[in-house]
Amino acid sequence: MAGHGTRGRSGGRPTLEEVAARAGVGRGTVSRVINGSPRVSDATRAAVEAAVAELGYVPNTAARALAANRTDAVALVVPEPETRFFAEPYFSDMLRGVGAGLSDTEMQLLLIFAGNDRKRQRLAQYLAAHRVDGVLLVSVHADDPLPDMLTQLDIPAVISGPRSADEPLPSVDSDNYGGARSAVEHLLAQGRRTIAHITGRMDVYGAQRRVDGYRDALRAAGREADDLLVAEGDFTEEGGRRAMTRLLAHRPDLDAVFAASDVTAAGARQVLREAGRRIPDDVSLVGYDDSVIARHMEPPLTSVRQPIEEMGRTMIDLLLAEIADRRPAASRKPERRKMVLPTELVVRSSS
Repeated sequence: MAGHGTRGRSGGRPTLEEVAARAGVGRGTVSRVINGSPRVSDATRAAVEAAVAELGYVPNTAARALAANRTDAVALVVPEPETRFFAEPYFSDMLRGVGAGLSDTEMQLLLIFAGNDRKRQRLAQYLAAHRVDGVLLVSVHADDPLPDMLTQLDIPAVISGPRSADEPLPSVDSDNYGGARSAVEHLLAQGRRTIAHITGRMDVYGAQRRVDGYRDALRAAGREADDLLVAEGDFTEEGGRRAMTRLLAHRPDLDAVFAASDVTAAGARQVLREAGRRIPDDVSLVGYDDSVIARHMEPPLTSVRQPIEEMGRTMIDLLLAEIADRRPAASRKPERRKMVLPTELVVRSSS
């Protein structure tokens, strides 16, 4: 057996790979043990710790990062106010997925809010100093300058939800169009005839695609979408209340509502109840996201399930690949740069 302080095969400091080979495990498993992850069996932990002791391995993240011109950190940038981040389950689910994707790495995750010009300017200075290896962008509006800024700084980035069909950055999204169609087709199958839609923010491409799915589902059933049945929201509860009030004023005969988020549906539900409309007897209600809000609403809300945690994991996988592959974007595989994950309609008693 090699004694404590033995040099690695290279003659220098023992490497993580040499520890893994000595312990008979993978490199990722060694990282998990060193970083204190609970996702390792006692026997495996003991084997890795023995190999670390025998080889005299000393983790040196700072030296390794300096040598590779790496910081071993990525940023999750949210161009929204902190209040919205903590109020909407979408963001916490996304964060959980990103965290799970990073759990087998030695990367640190920074959460940065950039909801106004001052914060964006401060973020630009921070990123220009190359304090992170890559950036995840969540909830980006069409006119947001952040994605182009990252491109100019040559910082690897992945965006959650493209800004348009021509998004140049690698992106991960759910099937917004198909999810919306399935919601409206369900309402039509339930015999609903006057189906309204409360949109999300219309400067968000995903919200535009949900409107397209709504309209096309109606057209396929031989009906044109009445503009008075479409009210713009902003994915918030208050936006849902305002939009539902307008809809009832313009089309009091409506018998179903498809809302662009569960939070929006919660606001719509409150207005419907105040107007004496029973759910689902008088008006069916469908949301989007299948968040904890949907399950705890009364009655429980039918909702389109987005695989939000899986989207977070896929985003970090794409970003790590971008960080590792510094070739020009044009030479990389385009099919790995635009990921669209399937949605699923979860039917509950609100419809």
